[in-house]
Order: sequence, then C-alpha cells, then structure tokens
Amino acid sequence: MANLEILINRAAIANRVVELGRQVSADYAGSELLVVGVLTGAFIFTADLVRALDLPLAVDFIRVASYGEATCSSGRISLTKELECQIAGRHLLLVEDIVDTGRTLAWLQAHLLGRNPASLKVCALIDKSERREVAVAVDYVGFPVAEGFLVGYGLDCGDRYRQLPDLCHLRP
Repeated sequence: MANLEILINRAAIANRVVELGRQVSADYAGSELLVVGVLTGAFIFTADLVRALDLPLAVDFIRVASYGEATCSSGRISLTKELECQIAGRHLLLVEDIVDTGRTLAWLQAHLLGRNPASLKVCALIDKSERREVAVAVDYVGFPVAEGFLVGYGLDCGDRYRQLPDLCHLRP
C-alpha cells in the first residue's frame, strides 16, 4: 500500500478516544445519553467511544450520503438510514468521522433538532476547520487535521481502507 502514509497511529487514536470518553462522561454526569453514530465512516469510532463512556446510554445510527465513490463531496446530501428510536427530550451526542465543509453536519443538526432533543452536541474524530463552507460547531474534537484525504479507522475511499487501524493520508 505505497499510496498510504500513516498520519495518526492506532495508539494515539486509542488514547484520544479514552480522553474524549472522560470528557463526555464528565459533561453528561447524572444524565442518560443517546449516542448517534453517522454511518458508515464513524462506526468504528462510535464503538470505541461508547466503550470509553461511563454513563447510562443508548446507541443508534443514522446514514447520510454526500460523497459516493468520489474523494470530494457532491454537495447533495441524502438521508439513507433514519434513526430507529425516539429522540424528543433526550440528550444526543452526534458522532461523526470527519467535519470538513460543514454542509453534512449542518444538515444533520437541522434534521435532528427538528425532532426536539433536550440537547445536541457533536463529537468528531477529525476536524478540518480550514475547509469550512458552513459555520458549524464541533463540541468534542479527536484531532484537528489541516489537509489530505484520510482513510482507515472506519474512513474510506470508494468503500476501501475502512479496516486499517491507523488514520492514513491517501496519496494520489
């Protein structure tokens, strides 16, 4: 795999997930949390994060599409899997793999807030704030990354590379 360069290794990811788990657990102490993972890119991060949380919680998944097989967003967002549980009155933690332009996150936030949760916060493994086109807030950030197309730890390119344990730059 000569076109891959490790950016963040599995040990650094594991350590950061534990830190995020502590921070989220402290912020939601005394509350029950609904963790909403965004499929498919955030499934591994979501699984590791919920194991790092020390509070009562439930987990559900939502799926949106904006990339398809491309390495840049199409700009069109479509809901391909809706949540299966009720969210009204519940504290939600939306778990994303990458927030870059902000378009998908803004769409998801509007969609979820329209269902009246008690609160909604966002946890993203990767924050590419330099690429923002829409202003969105990320409450918990795993790693800020300035540039490059990333794969591994659930992130893909054309449904490949998700199984890699490290986050890697995919070089052309």
